Parts: sequence; C-alpha cells; structure tokens
Amino acid sequence: MDVLENPRSPRVRAVAKLTKRSARQETGLFLLEGPQSAREALAYAPDTLVELFATPSAMERHQDIRDAASAAGVEVVLTTEAVLDAMADTVTPQGIVAVARQTPASVRDIFAAGPRLVAICEEVRDPGNLGTIIRAADAAGADAVVLTGRTVDPYNPKVVRATTGSLFHVPVAVAGELTGTVERAHQAGMQVVAADVGGEDFLAQRSTLAGPTAWLFGNEARGLEPEALALVDVSLRLPIYGRAESLNLATAASVCLYETAFAQRA
Repeated sequence: MDVLENPRSPRVRAVAKLTKRSARQETGLFLLEGPQSAREALAYAPDTLVELFATPSAMERHQDIRDAASAAGVEVVLTTEAVLDAMADTVTPQGIVAVARQTPASVRDIFAAGPRLVAICEEVRDPGNLGTIIRAADAAGADAVVLTGRTVDPYNPKVVRATTGSLFHVPVAVAGELTGTVERAHQAGMQVVAADVGGEDFLAQRSTLAGPTAWLFGNEARGLEPEALALVDVSLRLPIYGRAESLNLATAASVCLYETAFAQRA
C-alpha cells in the first residue's frame, strides 16, 4: 500500500485547515485526533467518517481500529509521521487522524423528545471546559447538550479531544439565543436551573432536581448575565467547604449533572 509522504500536498493541507473554524464551517467537516476518538467514531457514528489517516506503526498497535474501519468501509490512508504532524492540531497526534462530517442535533428535536436532563452552555468560551461538560453530561446520562450565545464551536479540535469520544454519544445542538432555548425547555415541562455563585443553597433545593431539569452554565469569567438569570426558575450555588475561591466551571457542571442524575434515579 502506498504511503502519503508529502506534508505540503493539497490533501494534507485540506485536512490541516480543519483546525480553523472558517474551514470547518465551509466544509461541514471536522478533525479527530488519536486512537480513542477514532475508535468511538467507528463504533457509534461510522457513517460520519470521511477519511482515516494513520502511520503504519499506529495501525500495528491498533489493529481493532483497522478492522473496524474495514468493516465500516472507511479507507485507511497510511502516512509518514511528518504528514500526521502537519495535519494534527496537537504536538503528538498518536499516529491517527481522521476527518468526519459534522452532525449537530436539532434543538427542536431534543426538547420534543421529552428529555429528563439537559445541559445548556451559555457563552462557555474555553474548549477544555466545553469538552469536559459534554463528557460529564454523557457520563451522567444526560439527554443532550445545547450551546447558546458565543459558546465555543463544539467541533474545535480541543473540544473534540476533551470529550474523549462523548461527542458521538450525546446529542449536541448549537442554538441561537438563550431565550428561545429556555422557552423550549419550559414547553417540554422542564425546570431550568442556573448554576450561579449568587444562587440559593444547593443542598436546600436538592430534592427539586428529581424532576426534568435543564441546567444552565455560564461564562468562565463572568458567569451568567442578569438577563440570563431572569429567565430561569431557580439559581443554585454549590457549597465550598474548604478554602478554594471557587470551582472550575467544568467541575461544577459535573457535580450539578451528577447530583441531578442521582436525584432522578433515587
């Protein structure tokens, strides 16, 4: 089998451009890096995969990926390390890079399905935080994640890596403004709960989380604007028992989503 060797070839450059949002918007494609992302895509969304690039040594180490790609009819293009490095967003892409089609969910469909647990992210700008929230939502059994405002692109390579494959497990929708999303949640019979440092004590309101709940998480630095807080049913704050000034957004979101999952399954 031929090996793709030229890091400056048009094919390699086209893949490398997907690290830029403009190229992702233009093509409707996005970049996957590393064996775990490729494995999850092949297992849960093989139809979205367009191409899979790998070094010969990576294919030897991950024969399950080679077999899954073959079963899914996805071409594996062998490359040199230099080509993989040119394509990838990371310094160490672990020998595998793939290109997939974006498949954002519909906000209308999400709330029409009668969800029990949804995470709404308003103005979340850090890719690592968003990816971790998507991963936590998946782990907590949430029905969907909805992005509003100027939240970071869910197909940003750093977001994709931080989800560790959860992007293929839980529906993620890109909505417009927050107001319409909250209205849809209310129409679906959900309470909308904001995570906010100025909110009511979490423990005092814990029992209310057993019902269908949409959590609203805000910007890492500013939190939620007063206009956003005015839309919700209740705002809750997590207690700080130690000396930490606050919790990282993704950590706080993970606690809120899991506490709700516990309450709904009790």
